[in-house]
Amino acid sequence: MNKAIRTEIFTRFRIDNPKPETELNYSTPFELLIAVLLSAQATDKSVNKATDKLFPIANTPDAILNLGLDKLKQHIKTIGLYNTKAENVIKTCDILKHQHNSIIPNTREALEALPGVGRKTANVVLNTAFKQLAMAVDTHIFRVSNRTKIAPGKNVLEVEKKLLKLIPGEFLLDAHHWLILHGRYTCTARKPKCGACLIEDLCEFKEKTEY
Repeated sequence: MNKAIRTEIFTRFRIDNPKPETELNYSTPFELLIAVLLSAQATDKSVNKATDKLFPIANTPDAILNLGLDKLKQHIKTIGLYNTKAENVIKTCDILKHQHNSIIPNTREALEALPGVGRKTANVVLNTAFKQLAMAVDTHIFRVSNRTKIAPGKNVLEVEKKLLKLIPGEFLLDAHHWLILHGRYTCTARKPKCGACLIEDLCEFKEKTEY
């Protein structure tokens, strides 16, 4: 796939959705961090259902620490792996309070030092909260990148680096959102909706389906 085709793909994404956003509900960088941390191996819908009740009563490191581990678990018990996630949230809040004055750091190194925060979570926060050119490659983006041949790679890190290198600069800030939404709703895992896809004629997937 050449640069002109990639440019056309992301031009179409931008025309279709000029201001793409995460589907996680949040209003501050801290809320985004907690929501993304909770979203590992869980749907955004299930996370939103929990945080819509949690954040009105506890949406700062201090407030969640005051809430305590047991009450936090009660708020997020509908989310997969909630016990481990609750412990990581408490530990993260403690570090944010005592090492960062309760302010979310805007560097990858500091974010990845927080319990439960890996490279993907850090990239989401850097890109969405701080508008940095970072690419959080989840299962959707990995699939779309390989299936379409926008940026094929053998592993998540390889795809991430290729996307940052190959996507034209004017699209990089929003590319993460376009790709994840495309993978979630159109280029789905079991049966992609090729017939309803706005980049079907540009995609290099050979086993296209009707829809």
